[in-house]
Amino acid sequence: MTAFLIENIAPIMFGSMVIFLLLGYPVAFALAACGLAFGALGVHLDLLPAQLFQALPDRIWGVMSNDTLLAIPFFTFMGLILERSGMAEDLLETIGQLFGPVRGGLAFAVIFVGAMLAATTGVVAASVISMGLISLPIMMRYGYDRRLASGVIAASGTLAQIIPPSLVLIVMADQLGRSVGDMYKGAFIPGFVLTGLYAGYVALLAVFRPNRVPALPPEARTLAEPDGSHGMRSLLVLTAVSGGTAAAYVSTRPDNMPLDELTVLALSVGVGTAFLLAQANRALKLGLLSRMAERVSFVLIPPLALIFLVLGTIFLGIATPTEGGAMGAVGALVMAVARKRLNVTLLRQSMAKTAELTAFVVFILVGARVFSLTFYGVNGHLWVEHLLLDLPGGQLGFLIVVNVLIFVLAFFLDFFELAFIVIPLLGPVAEKLGIDLIWFGVLLGVNMQTSFMHPPFGFSLFFLRSVAPSEVKTSEIYWGAVPFVLIQILMIGLVIAFPQMVTIGLGRQEAVDLDKVEIVVPVDDDQGDANPYAPPPAKP
Repeated sequence: MTAFLIENIAPIMFGSMVIFLLLGYPVAFALAACGLAFGALGVHLDLLPAQLFQALPDRIWGVMSNDTLLAIPFFTFMGLILERSGMAEDLLETIGQLFGPVRGGLAFAVIFVGAMLAATTGVVAASVISMGLISLPIMMRYGYDRRLASGVIAASGTLAQIIPPSLVLIVMADQLGRSVGDMYKGAFIPGFVLTGLYAGYVALLAVFRPNRVPALPPEARTLAEPDGSHGMRSLLVLTAVSGGTAAAYVSTRPDNMPLDELTVLALSVGVGTAFLLAQANRALKLGLLSRMAERVSFVLIPPLALIFLVLGTIFLGIATPTEGGAMGAVGALVMAVARKRLNVTLLRQSMAKTAELTAFVVFILVGARVFSLTFYGVNGHLWVEHLLLDLPGGQLGFLIVVNVLIFVLAFFLDFFELAFIVIPLLGPVAEKLGIDLIWFGVLLGVNMQTSFMHPPFGFSLFFLRSVAPSEVKTSEIYWGAVPFVLIQILMIGLVIAFPQMVTIGLGRQEAVDLDKVEIVVPVDDDQGDANPYAPPPAKP
């Protein structure tokens, strides 16, 4: 028995941890308990030195002093302030009216607003609950299929998983030892491609099953003009005039003004927003602005400006994700003040929820550090590497097995648990196989997104069930999620088949030490075996 334990302590430890989680024990405590218990067993069996646990304080302090994780409370606070100040309600009402005359217009509005909330809140629960409370009763009132309505709300809310500033991407970057900014850049295109796939599915239903996605009746279009028109002409004119004014400003800027990154950002955010709002205000005073154009201008532009400000500074390298999150939190407070909706109660609730989620993440990470100290001490990482490196099919076989594993585990574990437990074991194996870890992290992020949509355990489905009207059956919510889970699986295949979606923006110039330059002559026989998942080459 002792010999069996010594030879198989790593798989036994991993299996015990999974059993603890399946039994419903809190993740942080289950991880820490497994780490300490098997650590004591390892010391007893002379597999580990007792001095190993002297490294625990340093590992825990490393978690507490990690500046990257500061982005989590900042982005969480930003999202909660925006969500609780009524931004989601205003956006859904406005975009719903904008797309109202189109078949499937309300579903398109939910998808579009879901993407916008994802780019501002980064919190799935806030998005799903907001859209479930506001949109689901309206979609049911005007004849939408209940399964489709439930599915599109639950799926659109999960876009907060993959569209920056997603919290899971911050954790993923930390666990893989990569830049959060690069992870955001890599996830940008896949996130909006997935949004397009959702919209494409609704468009197909509008063509082939129009009775499931009817247009809003004329009496429900509250922002229509008195003559019955939709008011789009003045909106297009306003946009064209504002764009032309901004372009004229750029063309007449002083020649000695350097067009550096900060100037580009100021022009794209400050000038664009200021001129558009100024033109909207002028047209409103002159009576030239339709009700639709007025509502779209003053409701849609401020959150878009905040998105561009936060993500633009990160993508351009002007700010770190932590600094971008801090700017976003300040911007959210400014928007709440401008809407006259900031009060002590809202502020207290947002701060309490932010502290709760941040403590949840940090405690899981501390537990994961305790577990990994023992697991690595008994060479568990080598056991995982040998298990995965010996898979048939090389890189493709590894990717298939890993994605199936994540897909199955997502039935039982949420994305934080997967990121802290599984990703540190898979990352080193992927790196040894020559896979770019940014691409790998984005791929797994798309896969983890299904953890919110899996019937019957998906958290997004639970959130929607908690706010859905009683006449909506739980089975309808579950069946409504199935097509969108299939779309997410399709997206996983697209990321594997077209890795350029992630890697296209990751090439970057690096300093070259001429004393360490080596000239390597390529072998002609290997020209056809290029690795599509390898890190992108540095720009010359």
